[in-house]
Amino acid sequence: MTSYHWTTDYTKACRRPVDLKRRPLIGITGNYGKKGLELAEGYWLSVYEAGGTPVAIPPLEGTDDLECLLERVDGLIFSGGSDLDPLLVDEEPHVALHSICHRRDRKELLLMRMALDRQIPMLCICRGIQLLAVVTGGHVVQDLGSAPAFKDRLIKHSQDAERSYPSHSVTLARDSLIRQLFHGEERIYVNSFHHQAVDSVGSNMSISGQSADGVIEAIESTAFKSVIGVQWHPECFILRGDRSMLPLFEWLTTEATQYATARHLHQHIISLDSHCDTPMFFSKGIRFAERDDQILVDLHKMREGYLDACIMAAYLPQGPLDREAEAQQCCDNLLDGIEREIGRVEGVGMAETAADIRRLKCNGKKAILRGIENGYAIGSNLGLVEHYRRRGVVYMTLCHNGDNLICDSASKSEGRNGGLSAFGREVVKEMNRVGMMIDLSHGGEQSFWQALELSRQPIICSHSSCKVLCNHPRNLTDQQLKALADKGGVCQVTLYPGFLRTDGEATIMDAMDHLLHAVEIVGVDHVGLGSDFDGDGGVKGLANASEMINFTRQLLAHHFSESDIEKIWGGNLLRVMEQVQAAATWKIK
Repeated sequence: MTSYHWTTDYTKACRRPVDLKRRPLIGITGNYGKKGLELAEGYWLSVYEAGGTPVAIPPLEGTDDLECLLERVDGLIFSGGSDLDPLLVDEEPHVALHSICHRRDRKELLLMRMALDRQIPMLCICRGIQLLAVVTGGHVVQDLGSAPAFKDRLIKHSQDAERSYPSHSVTLARDSLIRQLFHGEERIYVNSFHHQAVDSVGSNMSISGQSADGVIEAIESTAFKSVIGVQWHPECFILRGDRSMLPLFEWLTTEATQYATARHLHQHIISLDSHCDTPMFFSKGIRFAERDDQILVDLHKMREGYLDACIMAAYLPQGPLDREAEAQQCCDNLLDGIEREIGRVEGVGMAETAADIRRLKCNGKKAILRGIENGYAIGSNLGLVEHYRRRGVVYMTLCHNGDNLICDSASKSEGRNGGLSAFGREVVKEMNRVGMMIDLSHGGEQSFWQALELSRQPIICSHSSCKVLCNHPRNLTDQQLKALADKGGVCQVTLYPGFLRTDGEATIMDAMDHLLHAVEIVGVDHVGLGSDFDGDGGVKGLANASEMINFTRQLLAHHFSESDIEKIWGGNLLRVMEQVQAAATWKIK
């Protein structure tokens, strides 16, 4: 069954068929023998029985080839096989090292890193779990029999019995995903064919199963990635009609199906992050075209996370009120930096209208918009509002942390203005005139109410969450949310941890809680996402732009419709932006 989705005008040029009955495509890495690439029958049969379409992955080595492959598969199995070359992890070979396969090692290490960056669901078997540990910062012991940690207590891990026969038990961690997959069973029985094993896990991974001697038999992601590694060979059981290990493969195909649905959805919607602070890094030699761990938003991460557009803020910390010339210069420098950096990168373009974003998407490019964080940039000069609108700025937060000449802030406020100042009221009117969105994130509550009443157009909160769930002055009360929606505005839930919860580590689930609460209060037409990436925003599961597809998967898991997801992902904010710009009485010439 094939259908087309017609959600916005630009899809007439970019429509793509979505096969609603398609089995997920599961790529399986192969071993190498006398005739080249080999794939044991149990792997592809288990995938097929679990509802997937299996395909063997050939020995591709180029990054471009691997990217092309990852654009087509919905899930991956890293299969068992030879030992990992210890030289690749800066170790000399142990005397007990078995055969290695150079054709697999480098390719699969790179493939796994790239798949993790793209949030592709993975099941990592035997050698696969060892690769997973290495890639995520853990360690693999080269020979269990020689490892002091297992002296005098090691059980047999290389069985002589037929491969589908379970030869020892594995105890599953109480709250682990893998225990859930095996119906809450504390102990399962597995086969065993290895002399190497994971002896420590890396960041964002946890131990979810161990054998009686303490050898790690299963690990899984703690960062909301669909990733499981097992030391045994579950694919062998299906060959004798034993379906006891099928839950692992059914989990993979289920996750792969949801991933595929999310990815197809992103082909015909606009996904927009309404706030990031990445421009602060452009003056430090950071290049947007390069994948760089120092920043959370770059071109590679946007592509990996299927993020189409981002509003980059020229951020100014609040400074002395008598230094407005310096503030303007700083803001102009930041905007220059955005334009200079984006201008040198293929595959991305500057935008200042919704039509620009749609055009760029149809041309296969990402869109960057400009915003200003802190009206401190204009000092007391009302004419600078038009100046910045001419520069393509689509919104300005009236303040940041601390009062300025426009209004009082939510944090570090002395209440000097009693909300909006007289000058601030003129700023609101001027922003309406030139078609620049008014952003009340960071604004104090009095400032919020006064600006909302005065503005002739909807206002936005580009990165704010719900006060009822996290009592922080930067968040919005339910009354504020309702009033914002009544005027047609939007609240963009943010990923700044301190605005999501006051205790414990914030995660993607906390962000979803805030979004769901906002939807409950004001409906789906007035919410969205503003990450605050590179301004200390980012949580587990949504740690950088490459993980944005996880947000879509959560929306699907909460049964939002396609049209609702399109609104949440950017449609609502673009609606406001188009309305504000269309109502302007001044036009850029």
